[in-house]
Amino acid sequence: MAHAWIIFGRWLRLRRLLGRWGRAVTSRAAVGEPPLRARLFNVEQMELHGEALAHAHQLHIHRTPDRLLARLDDNEAVLANARRSLTAMVRDQVRITPAGDWLLDNYYLIEEQIRTARLHLPTNYSRELPSLASGVSAGLPRVFDLATEAIKHGDGRVDAQTMSRLIAAYQAVTPLKLGELWAIPIMLRLALIENLRRMSGLIMQDSADYRLAAEWVARLEDVAERDPKSVVLVVADMARSKLPLTGAFVSELMRGLHGRSAALAMPMSWIEQWVAHGGHGVEQLIHAESQQQAADQVSISNSIGSLRFLINMNWREFVESMSVVERTLRDDPAGIYARMNFHTRDNYRHAVELLARSGGVSEVDVARVVVGLARRADGSDPIVTHVGYYLIDDGLDESRAAIAASSAARPKRWRRPRRISLWAYLLPIALLDALFVAGLMSQMHGVELPQPVYASVVALAIIVFGELGIALVNWAATIVIGPQALPRLDFSGGIPTDARTIVVVPSMLGNHAAIDALVEALEVRFLANRDPNLQFALLTDFLDADEENLPTDAALVAHAAQRIDRLNEHYAPDSRDRFFLLHRPRRWNPREGRWLGYERKRGKLVALNELLRGRGREQFLYISGNVESLGNIQYVISLDTDTQLPRDAARGLAATLAHPLNRARLDSRRQRVVRGYAILQPTVGASMSGRQASRYARMFGSEPGI
Repeated sequence: MAHAWIIFGRWLRLRRLLGRWGRAVTSRAAVGEPPLRARLFNVEQMELHGEALAHAHQLHIHRTPDRLLARLDDNEAVLANARRSLTAMVRDQVRITPAGDWLLDNYYLIEEQIRTARLHLPTNYSRELPSLASGVSAGLPRVFDLATEAIKHGDGRVDAQTMSRLIAAYQAVTPLKLGELWAIPIMLRLALIENLRRMSGLIMQDSADYRLAAEWVARLEDVAERDPKSVVLVVADMARSKLPLTGAFVSELMRGLHGRSAALAMPMSWIEQWVAHGGHGVEQLIHAESQQQAADQVSISNSIGSLRFLINMNWREFVESMSVVERTLRDDPAGIYARMNFHTRDNYRHAVELLARSGGVSEVDVARVVVGLARRADGSDPIVTHVGYYLIDDGLDESRAAIAASSAARPKRWRRPRRISLWAYLLPIALLDALFVAGLMSQMHGVELPQPVYASVVALAIIVFGELGIALVNWAATIVIGPQALPRLDFSGGIPTDARTIVVVPSMLGNHAAIDALVEALEVRFLANRDPNLQFALLTDFLDADEENLPTDAALVAHAAQRIDRLNEHYAPDSRDRFFLLHRPRRWNPREGRWLGYERKRGKLVALNELLRGRGREQFLYISGNVESLGNIQYVISLDTDTQLPRDAARGLAATLAHPLNRARLDSRRQRVVRGYAILQPTVGASMSGRQASRYARMFGSEPGI
């Protein structure tokens, strides 16, 4: 009887505790910042939202501090901590939420995207972007707010159509700068990482509730097994512990107790009454928690899927399709801009950015100015009707003057001159040479030398130190003056007929093995640069000799012709116009007193040029291949025997020379090229094996790469 009164007293005490804690029941505790969630929009609603944002955004006049990098570091730390905690729970066999499983399984991707974001977001990069003056994202780049809004109203899901419609609608009201368009993938990446960081807070809260529930279940089971009468004491301890009666805790607690010992029926009944005091039912709370977990899983899976989308998306096409500047420049009266490759178009757009920044006008205004100048130009000179003439060529001064005339703003700065005076190059070399020679002479003061010897030393010193001066000035020039990429047409679909090109390898016919090596190397170059309008030729001479003809000459020519014919039979059986052997006879050289190829390599190229112009066939002893197909060759690529031709390199060289701004223009009176380029000398690198061939190659050769 006394024992029954004790149990009854404990039950009354629990009821009082139940009344005290019943009002504390909540569906989910607030932890940190909420996830980026708002009303879901379809594509049409997202378009309307873009217009609304453009009207609502107010920009800062001045630059704002860079806050994105610091936030990225903080997000990385929070996500790393979440990963460690979840890993520990899995190791301890504690159940985690489905969203937690997603976070753990895809953490390698999140790590990679954080590294990518840090790489593409250099210090103070965001300071160059227009920032908002008001609103939730005040002080942050405008484009970051656009990325955040896209993620909010897509529940973490981002796709090409949604972003295109959102940005297009925004730009219908307010055009974005080119830098902002390029920043969109960076800002989307940062916003998705921010959303994952916020989701990780919810995951950690629910996981902590799961762990706590598991601990209480284990304690109740232990007591129920050892002393069922003491279960009520554990329940009392639970009430005194101010447990977080969230959906995660209650659902995990009920799941752990359900279907176990009969002694656990009283704790389950107590929990039901406890939740009921807060105006909820256990089933209702568990159902709400299940829905919340499903929503969290969708949000985090969408965010991770969007990170993968950022990797696979072609952002070049996206930026060009969204850029108002791009659409304006495509109105190029000469029709050249649209036929250029991406890198050249990008260089033109960068030139627009620089002119806009220095002239105090918008980028769209600059693009309209240069297109207007090209339209008003005299059509007698084709290049002046091309927008590139006013962006990167001699028409740049006209563009600056037109921009200054169209804007009341005072220019901040102009780009440095494109051309450097020859004296600005020669004078430093001469000064360095004189300085070094003077230093040497000062060290020789007091040394008795005959006058001829002294003069010889001075002359030798001038030559040696002159070379040193040239090397130093060239090295300094590469630091002070950045390289300027030549504009290039887009030949990605192949070399057009009006830019037909031939690759020639000037060499010597020494022996059969050497000929085989030459032909095999020519085939390798062909396989790396296959194009219907690209041809290949060996331009050869015999070795020097004391006689005009040697007994082995005919056999060598026949072997070389046979190998070339075999290549044509294999790769061009019908036309036989892909490979050629152009071989010259020996000529007497009175200076050397021997028979040799006339002017050696230079002579070969001169003879080839004559042949391409339809004359000079008599300069060749033997020609293998359909020589009639060489009549409309426009460009010649000359390679040394040991020089490789990387994949599609020939196409790139032809595309560069074919650009109107690069085409050579000959002054017939002065007999010289007055603009453009008749010869291009690309950088030649050392191969992995060639780099180690000698000490000289290791010292002066470029770094090899794969």
